[in-house]
Amino acid sequence: MSSTESGTEARDDPSCLEIEEASPLMGKKVTNKAAADLRRWSSTVNATLVIVIMTMPPILILLGGRLGAATVWIRSTAAGLGTRGRQDLSKKDVLLGGLLVPGFDEQACASRYQSVYYRKNMTRPPSPYLIKRLREQEALQRRCGPGTEPYRRAAERLKSGQEVIDSTDGCGYLVLISYRGLGNRMLAMASAFLYALLTGRVLLVDRGNGNTLPELFCEPFPGTTWALPLDFPLDKFRELTEEAPESYGNVRSGSVSGLRFVYLNLDHAASPASLLVYCDDHRQLLHRVQWVILRSDQYIAPRLFLNPVYQEELHQLFPRKDSVFYILSRYLLHPTNDIWGMVTRFYQSYLQNADERLGIQIRVFDGDKPFQHVLDQILACTSQGHLLPAVVSAGGGAPPLPTARARSKAVLMTGLSSWYHDNIREMYWQSATVDGEVVSVHQPSHEEHQLWFHGKHDMKALAEIYLLSLTDKIVTSAWSTFGSVGCSLGGLTPYIMFKPENLTAPNPPCTRAMSMEPCSFGGPRFDCKTKDISKDVLQWNPLHHVRACEDNIFWGIKLTDATV
Repeated sequence: MSSTESGTEARDDPSCLEIEEASPLMGKKVTNKAAADLRRWSSTVNATLVIVIMTMPPILILLGGRLGAATVWIRSTAAGLGTRGRQDLSKKDVLLGGLLVPGFDEQACASRYQSVYYRKNMTRPPSPYLIKRLREQEALQRRCGPGTEPYRRAAERLKSGQEVIDSTDGCGYLVLISYRGLGNRMLAMASAFLYALLTGRVLLVDRGNGNTLPELFCEPFPGTTWALPLDFPLDKFRELTEEAPESYGNVRSGSVSGLRFVYLNLDHAASPASLLVYCDDHRQLLHRVQWVILRSDQYIAPRLFLNPVYQEELHQLFPRKDSVFYILSRYLLHPTNDIWGMVTRFYQSYLQNADERLGIQIRVFDGDKPFQHVLDQILACTSQGHLLPAVVSAGGGAPPLPTARARSKAVLMTGLSSWYHDNIREMYWQSATVDGEVVSVHQPSHEEHQLWFHGKHDMKALAEIYLLSLTDKIVTSAWSTFGSVGCSLGGLTPYIMFKPENLTAPNPPCTRAMSMEPCSFGGPRFDCKTKDISKDVLQWNPLHHVRACEDNIFWGIKLTDATV
């Protein structure tokens, strides 16, 4: 398999995992003769089930109860999953403790139910209250989403400028503008969904330039779509600025009467006036407008925790505050079959049989060319954290016999340049490790330059993000949204390499993060009670689960467990 294989390869064999539903859910009439045949067939299956399981361990069969109840079959090619695949598959919960719902067309999105076989069990299970609120949000998305009569009326009112009555349909909308790199967009989607959940709005995501959203992600909500319709009636909504009369900074102290929508600019460089929306009580102002247009290139969730209006609800949703993105991303962000095929093929070819998998994500902000000081920093960090073994300096002893079983470590490296990968791979090829561990180094692609909304580029990037999430330990680069998504999606607390200054490797080279949560960059950290933007809330913050980021202590905040 080529390490730069294209995302246009054939999809995974559809027989590897599928879900079939019994005829009562499919709306098909079952005759008496057919029912009798099914009963005889069911008895035969029950009698031979133990034999099937004993002779074909990779196949997981989940049988429903009595005839007529929903019967769900899940078949997985878990045989090729190495050490993890040899776990007892009956302990794998494909619905993640109720986070996901059954009933999706699994052939159309294999990753939704299949990814559990490549991951460790969830370290932060969803709370019962979150599960309840997710089912309510799904019902709202179906009732008010595109293709429904309430959406048609809302779109017509947006187009005509008709004033909205509070009780009209009970449907409000949050439209997320897609822009910047893929990591930024994934962080924005997860936190925009949280904002929609808190404010009772339908989330609609801009498809992006080139209509890339459907190429990357499956639909997260059953029976509806989260993609903004192509005929959305608001012209040039991507070009809105803070100077627009509908901008929150211009309407927050006035009235929204007569406005078709309100524009929220929560970009990392947004003005303090716009950022005051983090302190907004949506029940007093924004609930009176049906459409909210949100521009964000970052993870806004930590800032929502500073608003007293949301704190009680957020505590019920997430008793463990260091799990917000981890849980929401597992619910919301499922790669399409083309991308999932890239993930599983690479994993099975290079990572699955290793005793341990280490991810190293490299992001350089000083240009696209490789730097020696960055390589030195990577090696110093992996040495400091005991993540990679040292090599013998010269004249290694005789290699062991091939029958000797040495511990193995697979290193997954991601970055725009292949130079760092080539040097580390060369080091472990030319020299033996001091402890005899066998190290293999792999890099799926090296695009040389970052591109935005380029289909193939984004597909490879998303595949690499998911591959990083399947490792056991991970090293990421400071300020990198790509790396923070990879570790948070996998529930991994990363080692964060500090940003080099003056082309010099920092000392220390890295630090262990306080949590797996991404950092929210940009803007002042002010108190919502006084709304004084000159006072840094973290200087007296009573919320110990909101802290300054390790790699950006001056204008970044992140969520963590209060006991850390």
